[in-house]
Amino acid sequence: MAMTPFDEYRKILEKFDAENRLRNIPQDRTDLPGIDLTSNDYMGLGARWKEYRDEFFLKFPHASFSSSASRLLSQRQDAHVHLENLLAGLYRKESLLFNSGYHANVGIIQALAIPGTIFLCDKLIHASMIDGLMLAKADYQRWRHNDLSSLRKLLDKYKSMERCVVMLESVYSMDGDTAPLRELADLKKEYHNVILYVDEAHAFGTRGRFGLGLGEETGVIDEIDIIVGTLGKAAASAGAFVSTHELLKSYFLNSSRSFIFSTALPPVNAAWSEHMILKLLTMDKEREHLIEISDKFRSGIEEITGQPNNSRSHIVPLIVGDAHKAMQTASKLSLKGIDALPIRRPTVPQGGERIRFSLSAEMTEDTVEYILKTLKEVI
Repeated sequence: MAMTPFDEYRKILEKFDAENRLRNIPQDRTDLPGIDLTSNDYMGLGARWKEYRDEFFLKFPHASFSSSASRLLSQRQDAHVHLENLLAGLYRKESLLFNSGYHANVGIIQALAIPGTIFLCDKLIHASMIDGLMLAKADYQRWRHNDLSSLRKLLDKYKSMERCVVMLESVYSMDGDTAPLRELADLKKEYHNVILYVDEAHAFGTRGRFGLGLGEETGVIDEIDIIVGTLGKAAASAGAFVSTHELLKSYFLNSSRSFIFSTALPPVNAAWSEHMILKLLTMDKEREHLIEISDKFRSGIEEITGQPNNSRSHIVPLIVGDAHKAMQTASKLSLKGIDALPIRRPTVPQGGERIRFSLSAEMTEDTVEYILKTLKEVI
């Protein structure tokens, strides 16, 4: 049989399948009964969208569903500017919208990567950050995850550089552990060339008095130079933002290719994000509840496995260490009405395969107990 240009792609897919790593988009299951532990709807706002819909259209009756141009060209700017102003007031920094967290990290890193800059990255930063470094051909070094002594050695090594961009996440999406932001803010004061860059994707809406993230919870928002937050998780919308200094906002607006060359989010999307953020600001009791059930769930996982669990958030992993076993465990849970994601390579390294449980503030303690009971039976 004659070779075709597509044969090698087929072989790669066959290899993925043999290694239990072949992915498919799941069917819509929103109308089926069950417990969803796959979603990033951490505060339950997405599940309640019908409840807020009428109120939204009364408040924003003229929000357009089409932008049809980039932000630098569009005639429709009011909804975007209102949202950016809201975020600027909350963070006491200038804010700029991006189309997604991926767009934000790739575009910001690409813009920052000028001569004289080195990026010092926590080893477990998100793929979007890694892709930004790769696309920018940036000079970077990695420090051991959450290890400030490892970071300090790199800061000492590169103290003569004009800029050291220290990059990390506040809540890590696979282990659910948290960064030592207070200590990082103190460390930053010792070095004149540090730009502190924190991705709050999984903390925005879930941590802090008003849900502004771990930076708010630890009282270090003013010490962080670049805060990235996503609007498609706890805020139950889409898009992302960066909150930063006035100078850097102007610089990103003029230099971030993912901002300059992307069609803007529809105004209705920006308006919905504003509507959801105003809900999030009042959900302090729900945030306390989410922390309580997350602690309970983590303790239950530790009891089941007999091992400590690094999670300190609403994301709690169960490490199984094998792709086939992860798929099998998720399938068994699904039969019991519990949807939880099996996480495999390349998202996690080989041996780190796991079930990732994403808890929501809408869950009750009884639901958590049922999940743990079922998980014991399945395992």
